[in-house]
Amino acid sequence: MNPTNIEYLVIIGIAVMLLLVISLLLVFNINQRKKLKYQNDMQQLREKQQNQLIESAILSEENERHRIAETLHDEVGAILSSTRLHFSNIKSDQLDEKDRQLHERSKELLDHAINHVRSISHNLHSTLLKEFGLNEAIRHFLNKTVQGTIVKVEILLDDNYLVQHPQTDLGVYRIVQELVNNILKHAHSSYINISSVLKEDDKWKFLIMTIRYNGSGISQEEFEVFRYKPEGLGLKNIQNRIILLRGNILFEKNVTDNTITLTIPINDVL
Repeated sequence: MNPTNIEYLVIIGIAVMLLLVISLLLVFNINQRKKLKYQNDMQQLREKQQNQLIESAILSEENERHRIAETLHDEVGAILSSTRLHFSNIKSDQLDEKDRQLHERSKELLDHAINHVRSISHNLHSTLLKEFGLNEAIRHFLNKTVQGTIVKVEILLDDNYLVQHPQTDLGVYRIVQELVNNILKHAHSSYINISSVLKEDDKWKFLIMTIRYNGSGISQEEFEVFRYKPEGLGLKNIQNRIILLRGNILFEKNVTDNTITLTIPINDVL
């Protein structure tokens, strides 16, 4: 065999080896892509299933809230109002001074109970939210919640934000309720400032809501820890609603005051 033929065979051998290596690389690449696609599909399926479970739990919670609100309003409220009416028919001028004072004090307590039941019923039910929108519902909730307390509230909500999507508004409203209740319960604050602004770019529109308050706050790291503890059920509910809204929540703890920032996309609904 002459040298020319040997060189020709070597070249053919090298070409065959290169083709084999390229083929193996292509097969490996295709398999990797299939594997990644499968993993992505499974991840999306898990996220979809998780969101469906969260959505079902939240829907069940809302239905239970409405049931309790209607029971409070229609049954407990009616009983208290009827009791108040019967109580008012007692002729207090025929009572002695001590009994008259007890009578007046009892009427005051009944009035307080009636108003309290009505307030709880309104907070549980989302009728106000549906009729007047997110901003007015938040104002009403805050005014009712801090009424009679030493907490000073400042509300600066963007009036450009109108009713967008009922489910989005309900989710934001419940998050604000839970956060404010937690602040009043745990932070020992003397003021709460709630503001919102509507921002948009070429593709997205966002509602950014900020809650500032003094007293004891939590950091983002503490939030991530607390929401997995049994006593952190409220924080877990907040995170579940954030997931469904495809939004973001950020906790910041400072020396002078604390900040909670909600960022909610409002042009992509469930």
